[in-house]
Amino acid sequence: MALESLKAQISLLLEEMVNQPKDEHEIQEQLREKLREMRAMGLPLPADLVELEKRLDDDLDAEEATDRQAP
Repeated sequence: MALESLKAQISLLLEEMVNQPKDEHEIQEQLREKLREMRAMGLPLPADLVELEKRLDDDLDAEEATDRQAP
């Protein structure tokens, strides 16, 4: 049941990312938290969500690098 609940919560977060892009960073953090919960419970993570997490991290790293380069 926990797995299904987490999957549903993740699905809602992904939907929010599309529908409310202004809250993107907060939603990304919530998604990361859900994935951490799944890991902590020893649940298998869907490959597509692992890839999404990596892409989000890469985007965040690139954004931070750009901010550091700004005068």
